Amino acid sequence: MDRNPELAITDARPSQDGRAAPSRLDDAQLAELASRIKAWGRELGFGAIGISDTDLSEAEAGLAAWLEAGCHGEMDYMAKHGMKRARPAELVAGTRRVISARLAYLPAGTLDGAPDAQGARRDWRAREAARIADPQAAVVSVYARGRDYHKVLRNRLQTLAERIEAEIGAFGHRVFTDSAPVLEVELAQKAGVGWRGKHTLLLQRDAGSFFFLGEIYVDVPLPADAQTSPDAAPETPGAHCGSCTRCLGACPTGAIVAPYRVDARRCISYLTIELHGSIPEPLRPLIGNRVYGCDDCQLVCPWNKFAQAAPVADFDVRHGLDRASLVELFEWTAEQFDERMQGSAIRRIGYERWLRNLAVGLGNALRAAPGGIGPDARAAIVAALRARLDDPCVSALVREHVEWALRAA
Repeated sequence: MDRNPELAITDARPSQDGRAAPSRLDDAQLAELASRIKAWGRELGFGAIGISDTDLSEAEAGLAAWLEAGCHGEMDYMAKHGMKRARPAELVAGTRRVISARLAYLPAGTLDGAPDAQGARRDWRAREAARIADPQAAVVSVYARGRDYHKVLRNRLQTLAERIEAEIGAFGHRVFTDSAPVLEVELAQKAGVGWRGKHTLLLQRDAGSFFFLGEIYVDVPLPADAQTSPDAAPETPGAHCGSCTRCLGACPTGAIVAPYRVDARRCISYLTIELHGSIPEPLRPLIGNRVYGCDDCQLVCPWNKFAQAAPVADFDVRHGLDRASLVELFEWTAEQFDERMQGSAIRRIGYERWLRNLAVGLGNALRAAPGGIGPDARAAIVAALRARLDDPCVSALVREHVEWALRAA
């Protein structure tokens, strides 16, 4: 992630015909522009585009309490800018509105289903659950199986900004794709794009939560959309979680400590991606075979029966990451990792943490319930782990996790 962006609207440029930025558009022109922005967004594959003002004052107390409790763990960038995260106009000087966009990321073929022995097609979420239950399988979060979403989303948002510029002339804007301390869920909710689920992710009635969010901060006073209310009645376009708490019960590590509150220090996504050092031993058995991220809270959410396939091929599965085994990935060399993860979000964690995560998964496979793995599979796991210990180049971090894994041999 881009931890240290230049936080100013610096992307404003003269349009190709040399027009200056418009000094003022009247209300009718702004309304028409907002309508066109949403149409252009649909053409670019975005499932929804919403526009909000910059007042996130209601989120400040919760953000401050979350940071004060240390729930952000080692993600110091989240606290670096203080309350500017909840103040878009301070984070990016000149911002008057925020355009929020969502882009579905389920890989092609995900929703097709696979026939069982009787020929009936299983829900794709059942297939994911089956892989999580297989101790030998390496489970990579669905969003990370294809190309790096940062680049894909940023390019499309920048194209949208260029469409706006072509229409009105140069204007101040900055694109964000999980690249700065932006309260993207609050902004998207305020823009009517969806509501915050109890797992803290954005939900939408016709799309579930398997999508990315991105923003364009702009200095144009576009008309704001109606906010999605978190406490709306069922018949209104607001929150629709009701009394459901499936996501809380499904979290393997209990990271969803209360509705709408996640302690990142216990979250598997944090532990396998953001944490740089040793994974706390008490949490290792709870990680299971999840080697990069975790989708459990989303997989159990009833609204994800409406999840949508990605409109672009960029998120199609690469290098068999939807079917690879732990041993297979653990045996990759550093060169193979760099080559195969080129253009992937996974490459950001580096080879060392990749091996660390896989070692935990292999240790958990050895700790599987009787009958979970056969003697041949067990022998292959032990051999792979011991081979890594014999590597003189293995880091102290990886060695420590391998030794932990072998204690179950």
